[in-house]
Amino acid sequence: MLMARIDQKSTAADCSGGIRTSAPDVSPRPLVQIVCNPEAGGYSTKRLALLRDAYARHGFDVIVSESSPASPFVAAQGVARICIFGGDGTVRHVLENAELRTAGVAVDIYPTGTINLLAREWKDTTQPDAFVRAAVQRSPRKLYSVRLNDTSFLACASVGPDARAVAGLSTALKRQIGRLAYGVAMAKVLINWQRPQLRVVVDGEPMDCEAVYVAKGHYYAGPWSFAPAARLDNPDLYIVTLRRARRRDFAAFLLAMLAGRVENLDNARTIKGRDVAIDAAATLPLQADGDIACMLPARLAVADEPILI
Repeated sequence: MLMARIDQKSTAADCSGGIRTSAPDVSPRPLVQIVCNPEAGGYSTKRLALLRDAYARHGFDVIVSESSPASPFVAAQGVARICIFGGDGTVRHVLENAELRTAGVAVDIYPTGTINLLAREWKDTTQPDAFVRAAVQRSPRKLYSVRLNDTSFLACASVGPDARAVAGLSTALKRQIGRLAYGVAMAKVLINWQRPQLRVVVDGEPMDCEAVYVAKGHYYAGPWSFAPAARLDNPDLYIVTLRRARRRDFAAFLLAMLAGRVENLDNARTIKGRDVAIDAAATLPLQADGDIACMLPARLAVADEPILI
């Protein structure tokens, strides 16, 4: 784990015109822990340094640590605030820390991922000083997470062509060209197209389909939405099933999503619920917040209480 600390010293001019060190401030400065993911699509040491300096200017001591699947997040002792410097996947990994959720620690999210669905919905600025100023002044926001087998997600999940593209995504290429890497992975899916049969059960109601999309937040894959009513601070899931998922059906779904008219598709059904089970005869990946979260079968359930961040 990378760990760095900023120590601040104040200076003042003495009567002779020289510089003397003032008496140390006996009041402790609150501690903020910036948790970064160097594998995030927009990760930059320069941006990290600017954010670190912004927190210091606003009266914080700062430590920086890493969080990744190989280096799980650990909250520092005495931390008053956590700033997640990464994408939606990094946010998910950090907020899965049960101790953090119950400790009353303030959480800020500075978006440096490829898509950044949470920050997009909240319309957070990325200008460091304005970001820190807004973060320390705003009231806590409600975020309902969704339990997914032995993990969780925050914004969206799906089983279908896009999930297979995420499963085949090159992380090295994603680091180099960002979201364009998804296009490369999708091209491979288009060549080797599949139409597995899915069984989806929403709050006890079963339905058969060939692809399913679950929205917890408003956005999906960028500035688009297949469920305009979905919100991060609302405990409902919006589930869209595609009865058929041929290439042309998937293209029609994407076009309808771009136009904001998914509800007009004859091939699509939208249903609201809070408990979803997804299964298939084949072993299929489920993507959540842009990462492969599990293989089917999957059980999705909205948390009873929101996280306040």
